[in-house]
Parts: sequence; structure tokens; C-alpha cells
Amino acid sequence: MKTLFINIKKLVQAEEGTPDVWRAGKEMSKLDCIDNAFLLTDGDRIEDFGKMDSLGEASADLVIDVKGRMVLPAFCDSHTHLVYAGSREMEYIDKIRGLSYQEIAKRGGGILNSAQLLHDTSEEELYRQTLARAQEIISFGTGAVEIKSGYGLTPEDEFKMLRVARRIGETTPLTVKTTFLGAHAFPARYKGRESEYVDEIINEMIPVVASEELADYIDVFTEKGFFSVEDTDRILNAGMKYGLRPKVHANQMSFSGGVQVGVKYNAISVDHLEFTGGEEFNVLKGSDTIATLLPGSTFFLEMEYPPARKMIDYGLPVAIASNYNPGSSPSGDMKFMMALASLKMKLTPQEVINATTINGAYAMGVSDTLGSIAKGKTANLIITREVPSLEYIPYAFSTPLVDRMFLNGVEIKIK
Repeated sequence: MKTLFINIKKLVQAEEGTPDVWRAGKEMSKLDCIDNAFLLTDGDRIEDFGKMDSLGEASADLVIDVKGRMVLPAFCDSHTHLVYAGSREMEYIDKIRGLSYQEIAKRGGGILNSAQLLHDTSEEELYRQTLARAQEIISFGTGAVEIKSGYGLTPEDEFKMLRVARRIGETTPLTVKTTFLGAHAFPARYKGRESEYVDEIINEMIPVVASEELADYIDVFTEKGFFSVEDTDRILNAGMKYGLRPKVHANQMSFSGGVQVGVKYNAISVDHLEFTGGEEFNVLKGSDTIATLLPGSTFFLEMEYPPARKMIDYGLPVAIASNYNPGSSPSGDMKFMMALASLKMKLTPQEVINATTINGAYAMGVSDTLGSIAKGKTANLIITREVPSLEYIPYAFSTPLVDRMFLNGVEIKIK
């Protein structure tokens, strides 16, 4: 079925010729747009686009008059923990009372709290809760999402999380990439013998994850009090032997060495990066690893934001993701993440659009098919509400953006 969209006020991220795999440095301020445009899709693919006055006689089964609204590629959210059970608002009260993230974790809160809730929740109920969040992020404009495990911390519970994540990809129109994050925290049962848990990840979890094709990537929380560089080295090395490309939770709370070990193993992304300086910039420059920043968790934990402006000025590519999770970023609204990136990290509207579309797509390995408007790419499209300009999108951070949503060329009912 062919669908023709006409009278598009501004077609955003429209790439002629060979599409970029990412935008880095000064190129992040480049945003290709066509005013007064049309867009033609054929099934789930983009067939053609251009100015209205060049449309001519186009054959289509369905014509949609956009009536002066903008069309953007759907957001690509490359870092989430979408599969979790329950919520942790009581820890929010502890936070209001002055306890730090680390103090809450030491009291049995944080990741260990989520692990217990998940263990006590059936797989079917876990899927039901996750499905509601998946529908929520679609309504915010997300079309592709990476989902991590990491709240299981036992082999069976980690596998349960990944099965649910895979099922979300099968039963919703979202493009889903899954990441095995067994190395998210040390379970209480391994207190005092943490190296044995690393052995369990390597010897018992990774082989099953790989054999059952439950994950595309492997991740480690490399941080003081969590997993050391040496632990990370062992786990990533083991994962790569089974075809799992690395990602790394790096430098969230300290200069942890996570960036360096991530680049060493050709990680597709290193994420968080609140603590990042010249050494990390040098390691990232010229690598195939993208810096993924998570302003939602920085905001919620009231930390210093990553030096995003310096990263871009240094020539690095930057992606922005939501880190949707129950403990440090209970939001999957990518528009809000754009606003935080603009206000708190001084990215321009053009830069945040690149960071949440094409660069987010790269950070989850789908920039060949998603993240921009290009011939042959998947038709994942946001039709905006009436907005006066691109700059208005991150500026009006609580105003709903999406009027209509098309994923894989099909309109999705927004709940």
C-alpha cells in the first residue's frame, strides 16, 4: 500500500543521497529540512520525498493532508530499562528527605529492590506492565527502543526479563533491541564473594542468552561499588566470544575507566558519562563508539550534567536517551530529554534532534534503517501538532508533540 503525505510544513531530517550513519561535532548542528514538502511511502518503506511543487502525478492508495504540520523521524531511544516490576516511589520520598542514591542502595533499595519485585512477579504480569510502558513511549513519539535486563540478578530472572523484552518487539510496532545487563549490581547472596557472581554471569548466563538469542548486546555497570574495570574486561570479553557487542554504563559517579574499557572492546556506545574529561575525549575520538547521555537520570539524581557542549566542540557524536527506569529516570518522554539537553547541557534544537534520531539509531545499531527520512529507510514518522518552529519543540517541554504516529508505514492509534 502506498501512502502520500502532502502539505508538510517542514520535513525534518530529510537526507538526499547516502544517509549518514551518525552526526558528529559541527555536523550535529546540520539538520536537513524541506519546507512545503510531500512524502511517499510504499508499505513500510520511504519511497520518495521532496517539495510539493515537484510532486507531479503521484499514484497512492491513501493521501493524507498533513495541513501544515511538521513530519519528523520517530525518536530512537537507545538506553532504557523498560522491563521492571512495580515502582519505587517510596525511595523518592527517601530522596526528598536527603538520602543519596548510594545510601538508598545500601539500605536495600535501588537495583536490589527492583530485583526482588521482579522476582516476585510472574512473566505474564511483567509483560503486561511493560506493554503499558511501550504504548506510553509510542505516544511520546518513540519508534525504536533498546531494552536492558539487569533487575533479575539470577539466571532465570535475567532470562525472564529478556524474554519479555523480545516479546515487546514481537507484539508491538516498536523496533526493539535487547541488552543483557546481568552485571548491573551484585546480588545480596554474593556479598563478600563478588567475583563468584562474575563467574556466574560468564559461565551460566552468557551462554544461555546467546544460545536462545535473547540479546543483541551485553552491558556492564562499570563504577566504584559496582563492577570494576577488571570485572568489565572479563565480562565483555566473554560476551564478545558469543557474538554480543558491548555497551557500557560508564563514568556516572566517578572517573571509573568505563569509557576506556568500552572503546577497547569496540562498544557501540558508552552511556551516562557525567564524569568525562580530556582523556575520555581522546579515547572516543576516532573510535566507532558513540557517547550516549542520559539527562533524565542526571536531573532526577540532581547531579552535574555531562560536558556535552565540550564533547561536540571536540568533534564527538552524542546521542540522547531516556534511561527510563523506576529508580533514577521514571520517564520515557524523549521530548523532555531534549529540553533537558538544551537547557542543562546547552545543545541547540538541531543538535538535540540529531541526538535523539540518527545518533540514537546508531547507538542501537539501526541507523541503516531508522533515524532519518531517507529513501529505502523504514517509515517511522511523527506528524506533529501545530508548532511554529523547530525551536519550539524542546522549548515547550510539557506541550504534547505528537498528533499522529506512523510506525513501519502504519498509523498507530495513540492512547
